[in-house]
Amino acid sequence: SISGYHIREAGSTAVQELAFTFSNAIAYVNAAIESGLDVDKFASRISFFFNSHNHFFEEIAKFRAARKIWANIMKKRFNVSSKKGQMCRFHTQTAGSTLQAQQIDNNIIRTTMQATAAILGGTQSLHTNSKDEALSLPTEESAQIALRTQQILAYETGIPNAVDPLAGSYYIEDLTNQIEEKTLQLISKIDELGGSISAIENNFQQNKIADSAYKYQKSID
Repeated sequence: SISGYHIREAGSTAVQELAFTFSNAIAYVNAAIESGLDVDKFASRISFFFNSHNHFFEEIAKFRAARKIWANIMKKRFNVSSKKGQMCRFHTQTAGSTLQAQQIDNNIIRTTMQATAAILGGTQSLHTNSKDEALSLPTEESAQIALRTQQILAYETGIPNAVDPLAGSYYIEDLTNQIEEKTLQLISKIDELGGSISAIENNFQQNKIADSAYKYQKSID
């Protein structure tokens, strides 16, 4: 399981979350191959852990782009032929960094929208944050509300009954393509720097995240 959640929580953009996570994944796969493992045998065991943030449509497009990007990485970069090995399986957690300490009941709405975006984007599993997590560990009551949020979305809305229901929407398709293109450009930049580990050692990712976090906080302020 390769995490991008902490990258987004630190202040990255949606594109940076995908690019940095997949660059890390490429480094993991290369290390496994170098140690003698067969990529066709372990590819299907790789999964991801993503964040679902506030921008509803951007997050849906991000998850849709993620599946395309990872499939192409496994197919073209690592010559994985099996469909299962090319699948981007991922768990999603709603964005803890978006929760506010003031008027905490509003956090239920934030979490619900983030969870809905993850479902529409095709997540395989989901964690919904509790409303009071900006203050403390969740109370039993708030943890139950977080659970009920998932259950209402799963069993009362009909949302999970359709696979990729926003496919064909001009806005969603265009946004998906934009995120894919920008993510691939950033992955190429990391490749030029010698890969994920080399880029981390040169503070490339850290500096990019710091800039994005500053801009995001500035926009809130």
